[in-house]
Amino acid sequence: ICPIETPEGPNIGLINSLATFARVNKYGFIESPYRKIIDGKVTAEVIYLSAMEESKHYVAQANSSLDAEGRFTEEFVVCRHAGEVLMAPRDHVDLMDVSPKQLVSVAASLIPFLENDD
Repeated sequence: ICPIETPEGPNIGLINSLATFARVNKYGFIESPYRKIIDGKVTAEVIYLSAMEESKHYVAQANSSLDAEGRFTEEFVVCRHAGEVLMAPRDHVDLMDVSPKQLVSVAASLIPFLENDD
């Protein structure tokens, strides 16, 4: 769910916008897409995971630097694991976000310089 377009306070829950690339599975859970990393190489294979499933993996940001072969250039990579943001060795990382915009909705992703917008 988009954190920008979803209101807080007394209006919470009235408007919910799905984040970009998100989908609802047959059980009603929201899933996000991730690229698989096999033997340290980012592949084109995309899998969808719920938030509970994602927390079991080390997920790198979509804008992490990669070399021409699709491997991380840095020894340590900024990633998420079990709800925490941390620096993990590149060989621990097993998934990668598909896009830096997958956190926000389509409408919010059109806001220029969103990271500096209050």
